[in-house]
Amino acid sequence: MPKHSLANPPLSVLIVSYNTRAMTLSAIRTLRLHTRTPIRVLVWDNASTDASAEAITAAFPDIHLVRSLSNIGFARANNRLAEFARTPWILLLNPDTELRTDAVDQLLSFAKSHPRNGIYGGRTIFADAHLNPGSAWMRITGWSSLCAALGLSTLLRHTTLFNPEGIGGWARNTMREVDIVQGSFLLIRRAIWRDLGGFREHYFMYGEEADLCLRAIARGYRPLITPNAEIVHHAGAASPDRGDRQILLSRARATLIRDHWNVRHHDFGIGCMVMGSLVRRLAYGTLGQIAPARFATRARAAAAVWHARREWRRGYGRGTTPLAPVAGTLDAAADADPEVSDRPMAIPGRSIPR
Repeated sequence: MPKHSLANPPLSVLIVSYNTRAMTLSAIRTLRLHTRTPIRVLVWDNASTDASAEAITAAFPDIHLVRSLSNIGFARANNRLAEFARTPWILLLNPDTELRTDAVDQLLSFAKSHPRNGIYGGRTIFADAHLNPGSAWMRITGWSSLCAALGLSTLLRHTTLFNPEGIGGWARNTMREVDIVQGSFLLIRRAIWRDLGGFREHYFMYGEEADLCLRAIARGYRPLITPNAEIVHHAGAASPDRGDRQILLSRARATLIRDHWNVRHHDFGIGCMVMGSLVRRLAYGTLGQIAPARFATRARAAAAVWHARREWRRGYGRGTTPLAPVAGTLDAAADADPEVSDRPMAIPGRSIPR
């Protein structure tokens, strides 16, 4: 078995867990099984109610675990963990992922051979080995917004013309520069992460990696995908309800438009989102009546998103820089953040009472 706890490993792996006990355990287990690069694993548990933190500590007593007293969101939790990373590289890894190959080794080697790109990702598949196209995206544009509103990006999703954000037709099987690397499997040099200020924390969940990548591009970097680093990404485990997840995604999208578009074009972008929500509400509502076994779930989700439009169209609020860095070791987190328990951590070599 490879070593995973050298004094100065090159890579810190950040995992934010929220009620994904079994998947988080599998993610850590397969990460260690298939990774030869010495790594330091940092886990933040966002106040899970399924005993995730206890299970992680029991299964992996050498894991650096922080148990939050409340769910502080994906962006803020990663920022907090990143402050404890003392390695040249940082890998963001979702708890609903699974390694079946040496994907982490491949991704790190790939990044080192393309140092100017700054941010790197791999290829994601579902558990049945079919492509999960969510590993990479292009930015939201006026044309892509219109295509999404009219349903063209769904009906003609395999064409890049009508599905430009999803890069339709690309099987993620070639090296390619993209606008956005998904945060489920995102490698970045720590110096660049710090230069960008990490995630902007008004993105509670979803959209934060798109914002990070777009800010990196503005600094001259260019996110890059390699097909040689392939992982399983089950997707959506932290927000399994389809309606709730779509509302969060809509809110994140509205925030990206407000943060990265000229203010004169905000109304068009948000208007396209509202129109698209109505189109899906009507389309899936009709299909749900015709073939309920196939479309009832989508119909309910589309209805939920439509009824919540006044909420998500406002986005998460204007962007801010992350909170001030937390100094010191993992022990310092308790004093630095009132939302973290004063004795919540599993530190290697010590038993922490709960």
